[in-house]
Amino acid sequence: MATPATRETLKQYALRALGKPVIEINVDDDQLEDRLDEALQYFAQYHYDGIQRAYLKYQYTQADKDRMTTDSTESITKNSVTTTWKEGNNFIVVPESVISVINIFPFSNKSNMNLFDVRYQLRLNDLYDFSSTSMINYDIVLRHLDFLDHILVGEKPLRFNQHDNRLYVDMDWTNDLAVGEFMVIEAYRKMDPETHTDVYNDIFLKRYVTSLFKKQWGANLSKFDGVAMIGGVTLNGRQIYSEALQDIEKLETEIWSTFELNPAMMIG
Repeated sequence: MATPATRETLKQYALRALGKPVIEINVDDDQLEDRLDEALQYFAQYHYDGIQRAYLKYQYTQADKDRMTTDSTESITKNSVTTTWKEGNNFIVVPESVISVINIFPFSNKSNMNLFDVRYQLRLNDLYDFSSTSMINYDIVLRHLDFLDHILVGEKPLRFNQHDNRLYVDMDWTNDLAVGEFMVIEAYRKMDPETHTDVYNDIFLKRYVTSLFKKQWGANLSKFDGVAMIGGVTLNGRQIYSEALQDIEKLETEIWSTFELNPAMMIG
């Protein structure tokens, strides 16, 4: 099939690109599966089409509140001296598909405007007629209010590592968020190829999988390098392996320079 839509069809596409069935590709199926997993992981880590920006909501529960009011302790003994470390439980567990957390939406009483709110008074007195009133002053005032909120209240510090799937938010969980409220998280998560099957047909992924298969094939044949086969054919696994390394280096340079997102856009 020229348009891969599953793991198996992508695998067969790469094998045909290497010469199957005209040439026997001496690679075990488990090795192919490992290289395919490696390619998908690399694709999701560095290619902007391998991830998607998502907004995840998390409801703060009483169990979360009870857990976050206690600290985890760890004791380390060195040279007969015992040191006890305390680590806060101020984290929430995020899905394994999340690879980076950018921000959390601010939660405050901004939506509960009353008669004495500055923005309410601005809209009441200055914006009664949108057709004859300039929006410039209103926009400047809102930007100034947002800046004051940023200075006086500040943003919640975040700490995230994709390998432990924990999002640490350094804030007062007891008072800043009430039980039952939702926290909205802005993050990047991996595209699931089983759901979005067009991932398997990505031109870069197909070329990268083929190069990894070629590298594995050359590594297997290099064990028998120089052995003469029937008919005088000599195996040359080292050349196949070397060509595959060059192809992989070229593709990885291409993905870093062309398809990788700006690192400043991905935090955590």
